Amino acid sequence: MGRELIILRHAKSAWDTDAVTDFERPLAKRGLKSAPKMGKWMKKQSMHPDYIVSSPAKRAKQTVKLATKKMGIPKEQINLDMRIYHAGTDDLLEVLSETPPEAKRAMIVGHNPGLEFLFHYLVGGFPGGSFDAGAVKTATVVHLNMPDNWTDLKEGCAELNKVQHPREL
Repeated sequence: MGRELIILRHAKSAWDTDAVTDFERPLAKRGLKSAPKMGKWMKKQSMHPDYIVSSPAKRAKQTVKLATKKMGIPKEQINLDMRIYHAGTDDLLEVLSETPPEAKRAMIVGHNPGLEFLFHYLVGGFPGGSFDAGAVKTATVVHLNMPDNWTDLKEGCAELNKVQHPREL
């Protein structure tokens, strides 16, 4: 396994806003604190992604921009992909398959339940076989060791390295 994947769920979003649609919902105060905290943590762990793709929804864009700013990554390196918004596992696998072959560490930023399902698919479930619907809470980082090819990700192909929740920092 020569590649790594960072799954970052958007930080806590606000519900009491004047956002007209779900897509336009911004981060809540807690989310505005958690996103840079996770970026700072990733920087300390030397988890600098070569390729970043994010949902274009406002809360995901805010999360990835705040996190990558703490990592010293310019916002121009963030790729937005509408397929991540309301995505299922197949959609997310398709997005990941388009990761440049030279990228050794990719980061995908998006939403649940899609990221939760992607995580479960890639690691082949969880110990004991139970689905842990709370594994990818808001602003959680999941760090996976991946196979050498982004284009053919089979169920159970990844190895869990770390799940980091912002509240644990």
